[in-house]
Amino acid sequence: MSHKEIRKRFLDFFEKRGHKIVPSSSLIPDDPSVLFTSAGMQQFKKYYLDTDSHYGNKVVSIQKCIRTTDIDEVGDESHLTFFEMLGNFSFKFPEAEDSYFKEEAIKLGYDFIVGELKIPLDRIKISVFKGDSKDNIPEDRESFEIWKSFGVPEDKIIFGDKGDSFWGPTGNQGPCGPTTEIHIDGIEVWNIVFNEYYCDKEKHLVLLQRKGVDTGMGLERLAMVLQNKKSVFETDLFSPLLTEVHGKRLAHDESVIRSERIITDHLKASSFLISDGVLPSNTGPGYILRRLLRRIIRHAKLLNLSEDFYERSVKTIVNIYKNYYPEFKKEQKKIIEAIGEEHRKFIKSLDKGLKEFERLTKDKKTISGADAFNLYQSFGFPIEFTQELAVEKGLKVDLDEFHRQQKEHKKASTVSAKKKFGTYEVS
Repeated sequence: MSHKEIRKRFLDFFEKRGHKIVPSSSLIPDDPSVLFTSAGMQQFKKYYLDTDSHYGNKVVSIQKCIRTTDIDEVGDESHLTFFEMLGNFSFKFPEAEDSYFKEEAIKLGYDFIVGELKIPLDRIKISVFKGDSKDNIPEDRESFEIWKSFGVPEDKIIFGDKGDSFWGPTGNQGPCGPTTEIHIDGIEVWNIVFNEYYCDKEKHLVLLQRKGVDTGMGLERLAMVLQNKKSVFETDLFSPLLTEVHGKRLAHDESVIRSERIITDHLKASSFLISDGVLPSNTGPGYILRRLLRRIIRHAKLLNLSEDFYERSVKTIVNIYKNYYPEFKKEQKKIIEAIGEEHRKFIKSLDKGLKEFERLTKDKKTISGADAFNLYQSFGFPIEFTQELAVEKGLKVDLDEFHRQQKEHKKASTVSAKKKFGTYEVS
């Protein structure tokens, strides 16, 4: 089943069941406590509280997301920085007649996976929340019994702890709650969250007056299962781009595969970030974008890819997604120019920086913070970039000293600026 059909069947399924289709929000959220939109529920966060939803109380969306916690893991079978989240949401239960909670949420999940997609029950396992005595959160026995009523055997329902089966909040506060997950062939595909609590800045939980449902199902993982692939990178969401990156290269060892996956994932993430107005910089979202692009440039160099591969690859990405994100195609030229500019800036110092890295690490087990800061200051190596190079050589980086060096440099720069320009007070 193609990603096009999966999208259509998911949205059609929930629209027929009274859900309003809502377009994806920007990757740059309104919430100042987070850098990026990392979940489908973020644009609906306020609707779980006191704000009326102008969409109604049942919505469905396909949300573009960025998660930065997995950047270093990209290159394996399943980790991504950019992905799309299929989700259905319900607000204000039991107050609103058109809202729902556990029983209907689980039924909708079951009906879509088993009824609509025809996934046999013997390929499915379920997880539910086992409770947490520390935070006084009870076991989710209700979800356990609901799944049993649909024919899921008890030995196929496992109980997860707070780290596995409790979600949220996004940012430093907000709605959160226990979850039940649908696993297909051992892969977690769909996470159904029951927002019963509000988590404040001090991480205290209080019961919400109005409950809500928030679900998230990764399109890439679902495509992997439905297309019978071993990796998300083998699905039709990646294969055209991987073909572009791989070209006529014959070698296909593990290091090549890893580099190709890093390039394809990071190019997608970078392209979407640029289309949403982010440009490379040394702070905030721009720093993450710069870090992604510089990883791309380094791995492209390892594969001896010519600079023109960026333009071809961006056009391939736009072709995959243009029908779902209308703004994307309009930004194609801007994306190509921004990536090309960062390439030209970094490629000049990359060779020199790699040679300096080799010199600094000769016969050493640890890279000093001062040396790591020099690589950042003189050659534009983000600290995470240096860490990645260090891991490849079995070395460690003195991060504490690096951050001290960084802080001292910032302080010295501030003092120097004050001496040069003076200080001004506004009364």
